Amino acid sequence: MARLPDLPNDTALAQLFFAEQVEGDATWFSLPGGGVLFEAGEEADQLYFLRAGRLGVFRHDEGQEPEFLGVIRPGEPAGEMSLLAGTAHSARVVALRDSEIFALPREMFLEAAEEDPGVMLELAQLVVRRTRRTKGRQAGSEPSVYGFVTVGEAVPVRPVVDRIARHIMRQGYSVTVVGAEAATAPTEWYSEVERTHDFVLYAAEGEDLGWRAVVARQVDRLFRIGKAASRPPQNIVLHPAQPLQAHQLVDLILMHPRGAGAPRTSEGWLTAAHPARLFHMRRDDEDDAARMARVLTGQSIGLVLSGGGARAYAHVGAVRALRERGVPIDFIGGSSMGAIVAAGLGMGWSDAEADRRIREAFVASSPLDDIAFPLIAMTRGDKVRDRLFEHFGDTRISDLWLPFFAVSSNLTTGAYQVHRSGRLVDALRATIALPGVMPPATQGDEVLVDGAVLNNFPADVMSAMHLGPIIGIDVTRGRSITAKDVARPDSVLRWILSGAWRQGPPIVSLLMRAATVPTGRDLRAARESVDLLVTPDMTGVEIRNWEAYDPAVAAGYAAMIAALDRLETPVTELRRRPAISEASGSRWR
Repeated sequence: MARLPDLPNDTALAQLFFAEQVEGDATWFSLPGGGVLFEAGEEADQLYFLRAGRLGVFRHDEGQEPEFLGVIRPGEPAGEMSLLAGTAHSARVVALRDSEIFALPREMFLEAAEEDPGVMLELAQLVVRRTRRTKGRQAGSEPSVYGFVTVGEAVPVRPVVDRIARHIMRQGYSVTVVGAEAATAPTEWYSEVERTHDFVLYAAEGEDLGWRAVVARQVDRLFRIGKAASRPPQNIVLHPAQPLQAHQLVDLILMHPRGAGAPRTSEGWLTAAHPARLFHMRRDDEDDAARMARVLTGQSIGLVLSGGGARAYAHVGAVRALRERGVPIDFIGGSSMGAIVAAGLGMGWSDAEADRRIREAFVASSPLDDIAFPLIAMTRGDKVRDRLFEHFGDTRISDLWLPFFAVSSNLTTGAYQVHRSGRLVDALRATIALPGVMPPATQGDEVLVDGAVLNNFPADVMSAMHLGPIIGIDVTRGRSITAKDVARPDSVLRWILSGAWRQGPPIVSLLMRAATVPTGRDLRAARESVDLLVTPDMTGVEIRNWEAYDPAVAAGYAAMIAALDRLETPVTELRRRPAISEASGSRWR
């Protein structure tokens, strides 16, 4: 086999692979973009080393979309954790672009490591660094090379990318924007640029057809930029971005005029482009550019709100505290009542407007007093549906300013369902349809009920959406209902005359609490996914006491302030990756 040029970095591991390749024990092969290096569940019988290109790491749980865990760059190994542990691979590794790879059989690696202990020490150090940095969320390192191309009616791409780059620089990173002037550069030039900058942003204008193809083959993640007011294109050419598209690594940015109101026609773009994520930006809006910079650098903030009936009022106070402290909110999602508060954030409600609307919808009168003969549920659900329409109208999820999701429980499939498109009220109606209390929602032949049944605190969904820190607010922990709350009324007549019936009979508390009580496994999973877990003290706030708004809001506010005060670093930097200038010699390059 022909001798290869020098490897990307001069480490003990790189030297080992080079020596083994020369001796004929290590094989060298090319893996085209989109090719699979190994699948989850396969035997880990070889250690791989990436010489050139880029690999993506993915996890795919049954019934869920593939989750992008990270990238493997030139000079890094792949499959080392499973090989050392003697277990099957836990993730799928795919070539994001044409790649060159060394493969060394496990037995050969162990023999070589015995001769040179430095190899095993270096590999162990890398495993420890990856484990510490990922905290269970990413098996590979974070993406750092992004592409931006126009789609549909041409949009000036370079000005948008330049604004994003300026905000990345303000975060203390080195970044460069590369345009069509690099179209004829040799492969080594790209490798050097990516090696010497924390982030590389490739920008391709509409007329740069050849350069656009290069960009689509060169990046870890691709952003298409479209003009929101224009008609979505009928046919979007996927090649050569097919490997990225197939693994949910192509996003869409819709550009709006300066000072534009709420988006209105985004659903057609979703249908045409099938993006993994949708972002809205206003022209020359620095806040929007700063948000996109956080998304690229892994400093975007995801906010997850749990269900919990009336206890979910605490989310209103927690959000107020975040805004007072200047903590940005970039991704939002939740389950049951938490999803309703999150939807208000997506609508752009101010603190005052959120306070007014929540009071009107749930506090002024019980949303669950339209009692029905319990053939399907104890209430008809008409009041809830009407109030959702009153406050959210026909808004589509794709038209919210922030990426949003709600979770419902699909009784037909037996899995939770993530709502990221379609009409907002339909998603909200499904996520609060507590079995036995409200009639279920239907979607075709499928039956959807409260998200709390299967995933009341969907931090795992948020973890799959972005790389940055996650703030989770869980209002279900701690003491809830007591024997007094479920005691049979001494007199049904007095119970009716007192007005207590408007909260529903005691069985409502039983059903709501049974659906939202967290298990030990759920709590452990939440702690692994969440960087800042906030658990307000909800003592005294009964789960169906819709009038307990003020104490619940106060508890949420106090808990968030206390949690922020305990932090030693800003929330945005809880997952900050070191810049080259901060960690020369310790990056995985």
